[in-house]
Amino acid sequence: MRLDEFLTRVRDRGEYHGDDEAEQVTTAVLWVIASCVPPEEAADLARALPAPLDDALRLERGRPETFGRTEFLRRVAQQTGARPRTAEWDAGAVLSTLAEAVPRESADRLLARLPADCADLFGGPASH
Repeated sequence: MRLDEFLTRVRDRGEYHGDDEAEQVTTAVLWVIASCVPPEEAADLARALPAPLDDALRLERGRPETFGRTEFLRRVAQQTGARPRTAEWDAGAVLSTLAEAVPRESADRLLARLPADCADLFGGPASH
């Protein structure tokens, strides 16, 4: 998927004002994802994404961390400067687009690594 196509989908799903906001939110969510998947899985996801989005997954984070949905959304909120409820919306916009952009097996592996109660975020943002 091309960068403009990816950002347009995130922008439309997240109801953002423009591609810059969509890119900032995407980078924040990918940065949090990179902290909870092994480096080889992060690299696999990065290969399926257009530059510069792939860079957020290529940062070396050490061992993957395990945490729940609340912490996942807190970290997204921390990265974006938003409230946790907004972070849920942001994560849904990015994860649902990511699920379309990467090979199915990569999306399935990511879903297995994220907190179990984050599966709904892959289907699109929850209602406000």
